Amino acid sequence: MRNRKQLIVILGPTASGKSEYAIKLAKKLHGEIISADSRQVYRGLDIGTAKINGQLCTDIANPKTAFSVAEWKKCADNAIASIFEGGKIPILAGGSAFYIRAIADGIVIPEVPPNPKLRKKLEKQPLASLLKILTKKDPGRAKTVDRKNKRRVVRALEIIEALGKVPKFKMERKYDTRFIGIKRTPKELKGRIDRRIREMLKKGLIREVQELRRSGISGKRFSELGFEYKYPALYLQKKITREEMIAKINKETVAYARRQMLWWKNDKRIKWLKK
Repeated sequence: MRNRKQLIVILGPTASGKSEYAIKLAKKLHGEIISADSRQVYRGLDIGTAKINGQLCTDIANPKTAFSVAEWKKCADNAIASIFEGGKIPILAGGSAFYIRAIADGIVIPEVPPNPKLRKKLEKQPLASLLKILTKKDPGRAKTVDRKNKRRVVRALEIIEALGKVPKFKMERKYDTRFIGIKRTPKELKGRIDRRIREMLKKGLIREVQELRRSGISGKRFSELGFEYKYPALYLQKKITREEMIAKINKETVAYARRQMLWWKNDKRIKWLKK
């Protein structure tokens, strides 16, 4: 703990209790928390992302436009440097695997700006077709990409268009990282997810989505911002009922939590805590 270059990572599936544990640890170790969540970077996405006040690298982007992991990494590296300068311990907490690896493993990410014209063209195609194109153009990246995440597949094809292929990631590890994982039984996690969704609705998730709609967020963009925003937006358009909205958010959150555990399954560096 005395090594100024030590980084602590708190990870795990959504609704497992990562943030609560990170807050307790930060108080105990005189640390500061950096959010490793791909959607907490956006202003106005508070209730649906379970954003915690005071965490660093949140509220730094406009939700109308995509914000890349390379841009987030700059924020996180700067935050870590500032925390070290203050004599504190940086704690990276979140469930976005690539964001965590970008910092902990020092992944050098190619800075390829978004190509709106290409994105529009690719997003019209079904995911299965995009995966076939990616497999043909870059078989290596096709094996490692999250094959259920259309946005990630489109981004990979966007990078290929700009660079010829997705470059192999170089790693420049800068920190001595300690990984702590928060684990729950499937039954426990399902119960926590159900309670979390109902709590989000009680806190005003529908109102939050209404405000985002008024700010000019499109229906298509809501789909990209995750199911906590996609389905309330459809509910407000009267395309689904409230009960259908809750059921769909619940089902997709459980499936996402399952994928998150698969991402970390074989990483032997993680010390799993059964809460």
